[in-house]
Amino acid sequence: MDQRDYSPLDRLIGHLDTGLRTVFGAPQTTGRRNPAQGLRESELSASEKALAGRLMRINHAGEVAAQGLYQGQSLTARHPDVRDKMERSAQEENDHLDWCAQRCRELGTHTSYLDPFWYVGSVALGAAAGLFGDRWSLGFLAETEHQVVTHLDGHLDRLPAGDEKSRAILTQMKLDEGAHATAAIQSGGAELPLPVRSAMRAASRIMTRSAYWL
Repeated sequence: MDQRDYSPLDRLIGHLDTGLRTVFGAPQTTGRRNPAQGLRESELSASEKALAGRLMRINHAGEVAAQGLYQGQSLTARHPDVRDKMERSAQEENDHLDWCAQRCRELGTHTSYLDPFWYVGSVALGAAAGLFGDRWSLGFLAETEHQVVTHLDGHLDRLPAGDEKSRAILTQMKLDEGAHATAAIQSGGAELPLPVRSAMRAASRIMTRSAYWL
């Protein structure tokens, strides 16, 4: 069967559907097995459960933002092969989104009330990065993923020792994010200037601190 050639309107409708699913509905995943499936639920104290829930809420918010970045960048990608890679990586990010949402529910907490803001803002950032060309867009993606890996390392250290389900999810996410960064660099991503990297870290801190409480 021939692959369908999507029109700009088709793509716009697809992006709108993805946005609604990301923020309000069930994202389209790859169908991969949840890394926490089959693991025993640990007996956590009230404070440990609250901490784990807040950390997983932050990670869910980060995946909402990541999905927005991918969607924004694919909107302005110049070459079809780059756009296709963005869309494939975005679907893997949906796995993370689904796993984190499930874990938040299991821990008795909610996802971030600011998710619509994270998504819309990230779409705008991703689209703006794409306007500078695929090389810089891929570099922006690689730097984002590198920062996410560092962030996940910090959360793995902070998780309660007995929370094996959350730990399994974050460990798999870390592997995937590292692979996405490598793929972006191998596809021609440029290293971003230091001021841009610093600004990205500052924006990430704002998001993580807000999502911790909201």
